[in-house]
Formats: sequence, C-alpha cells, structure tokens
Amino acid sequence: MKTLFDTKVSLPQETRGKVIGILNQTLADLSDLSSQCKQAHWNVRGSLFYPLHKLFDELTESVEEHLDPLAERITALGGVATGTVRQAAARSALPEFPLEPTEGLACVTALIERFGLCATAVRKAIDDTAALGDAGTADLLTGLSQDLDKSLWFLEAHTRQ
Repeated sequence: MKTLFDTKVSLPQETRGKVIGILNQTLADLSDLSSQCKQAHWNVRGSLFYPLHKLFDELTESVEEHLDPLAERITALGGVATGTVRQAAARSALPEFPLEPTEGLACVTALIERFGLCATAVRKAIDDTAALGDAGTADLLTGLSQDLDKSLWFLEAHTRQ
C-alpha cells in the first residue's frame, strides 16, 4: 500500500508501513493454514479418523482466533488488511496442501510442516516488530507463537510411539 491512513498511533509512518507488511504476510499465512487444517479435517481417512477429524477442526478454530486481531492491528496502524481468500492464496508462503494421500498420519505430517513454517515465520516477525519498536505487535504475535507451538505439540504427539 502506497499511503497509510492517518492515525495518532505513535509510531513513525515508515515503521507502521513495515509492520503492516509483516502483519499482512502473517495474515495470509494463517488464512492459508486455517484452510489447510479444514482440508485435512474434511478428507482424513483411516483408523485414526475420528480423533484426527476432531483435532483438525480444533486446530482450524485455534488458528482462526488469531485472524481478526491481526487484521484489526493492521487497520489500527493505518493499513488495509489484505485477507480475502484470493489475497491469502497469492501471498501465502506455505506449500499447497496435498490432495493425496488422505491417510491420517500423512495429513498430520503435512500439517506439522506447515505449522512449523508458520511458527518460524512468526518468531521472525516478533523479532522484526520488536526491533522496529512496536512492542504491541510483538506482544500480539507472541500469543500467536505460543498457540502455534502448542498445535505443533499436539500434531507431533501423533507421530511418536
């Protein structure tokens, strides 16, 4: 976005622009992650169907809880949240979710990769926004980071004997 909306948020315009870019990337990645969790939820098969079907739905909800606060932070900083499905798909850094196979542990493995990518990107976003002097955004992202780590724990627990 070339111009920002006026705001009394006490961050320089250049800083706000950089933070908005970071947040819009995070919004795209999380929107994509949410839809990939739902894809796994709808299509999982195998002996672990029921518990994984429920887990994938819970993971979708956990990710979606962070979308509105991210988008609202973008607009609070004077930006425009780019959160449509098409915008998220065009911008997401995540690989496409595989349509095959749909066996439970294959879905778990695919989601582990994607949650790991998001968790790594969010940690970098925390560092970057803190370095820019935006403690509020860094704090918002820290809560997201904790939830992504918890989701990874839940997923990885299914891959260990």
